[in-house]
Amino acid sequence: MASSFRIRPAVAADGSFLGDMVVEAANWRQGGARPRHEILGGDDHRRYVAGWMRPGDAGFVAEDATGGPVGAAWYRMLPRTDPGFGYVGTGVPELIIGVRPVWRAHGVGRALLQSLCERARSDGFARLSLSVERGNFAATLYRSEGFAVVRSGVGRDTMVKRLR
Repeated sequence: MASSFRIRPAVAADGSFLGDMVVEAANWRQGGARPRHEILGGDDHRRYVAGWMRPGDAGFVAEDATGGPVGAAWYRMLPRTDPGFGYVGTGVPELIIGVRPVWRAHGVGRALLQSLCERARSDGFARLSLSVERGNFAATLYRSEGFAVVRSGVGRDTMVKRLR
């Protein structure tokens, strides 16, 4: 596999692929794959892609050398009445990221995360949040990019990065 990829802004037509990336993110454990319909069939994960691209949504897609999507990172503003796993407050978008397994550890996640943080900063946000399950190797990436744990829950941590 060539490790060259490019990052482009996500568009409305990327909604289905973002759903794929929610499934990748939810299935991060080896051997613990749940089917797409099970993951996206419940509100817990569907909220991250339903109605993509609505006002306030922003994201990026990583593509391989042939233009095939290999990963994505995006954020959404979720209301206090229907919060996501990483909700920390009104006005703080929640980040979602997923990378196809064969592309992990090739810099795709870091490039997506950096692009999204820069976008959030340029959009005027002071913070960006996310949720990560304990034991997920992605937590190391998040910490190295300036995210810090602000709340610990059952089996997962909420992390926040200050953007300014």
